[in-house]
Amino acid sequence: MADLRSDTVTRPTAGMRAAMAAAEVGDDVYAEDPTVNALEAEVAALFGHEAALFAPTGTMANQIALQLVVPPGDELLCDADAHVVTYEVGAAAAYGAISTRTWPALGAGLDPGVVEAMIRPDGYFAVPTRAIAVEQTHNRGGGGVIPLATLRELRRVADTAGLALHCDGARIWHAHVADGVPLHEYGALFDTLSVCLSKGLGAPVGSLVVGSAEQITRARFLRKRMGGGMRQVGVLAAAGRYALAHHLDRLADDHARAARLAEALAPCGVLAGPVRTNIVPLDLTGHRLDARALATAARAEGVLLSVLGPRTARLVTHLDVDDAAIDHAAKILPDLLTP
Repeated sequence: MADLRSDTVTRPTAGMRAAMAAAEVGDDVYAEDPTVNALEAEVAALFGHEAALFAPTGTMANQIALQLVVPPGDELLCDADAHVVTYEVGAAAAYGAISTRTWPALGAGLDPGVVEAMIRPDGYFAVPTRAIAVEQTHNRGGGGVIPLATLRELRRVADTAGLALHCDGARIWHAHVADGVPLHEYGALFDTLSVCLSKGLGAPVGSLVVGSAEQITRARFLRKRMGGGMRQVGVLAAAGRYALAHHLDRLADDHARAARLAEALAPCGVLAGPVRTNIVPLDLTGHRLDARALATAARAEGVLLSVLGPRTARLVTHLDVDDAAIDHAAKILPDLLTP
């Protein structure tokens, strides 16, 4: 079975399991877990920030970060397809009382000028904008990488308006490998980041909020409020440390395998855009199969894919997909997608 649904389906490797079993632990609510503390310090340093906080999920990490930069009742600007408003079940409103407004979904091709024109200042009886959020890489944008020049211009826009800039960096590791941009260069552009260990890096659980020391002190309180206070969680943090040490550079293999899939599918006319990282987006508009029909037919042939909409599907390469699985998918899917 070639499971191409998501990079969240990976299982810990033998080396990762050994690291987890050997982890030194303590009570993290008291900030006494040495493995968690080491992971937080390592990730903060990678992005050039003062501090970081380990959270059980990417959604919690994102929502903690948003509450750090947007007061209750004020506004966040983001992409209409952003994870923070599409896949986090209204958490910004439910937990942070945050109002959101979105620009048209363009994936990694966002226009800072469009964002700048949307900003609402204090006064005028309107909800004031307090922060901008972007997603790197962009999930529903087919794993697209926002260019560094675009992010720098967006930083200028935020600074001019006195706004914070947040990065949902669930797959920022892929952007780093694909474009060669150092992680600290990305970190320098954002007031807060959330970074995920359980997608491309293959850990079983965990994300981190990255920011200033003052922000992370506040973040620890918010994490506790949201039910994220954890005890001897070093067994999970050890998986994250192992992933950073052993699974970061190998993301290039996932990108190469995604490119092979895209090449096999190109004649079928269903690619929704260029493939830059580990996501192959499919647009089945006008095809004889809709997304669910394709998923059903592919499953019967030993290939699993993700259905994102009636005519939208996705293939994702990851740690548990080897060359044999790609060969199998590249054989089965073009036959199913023949017009």
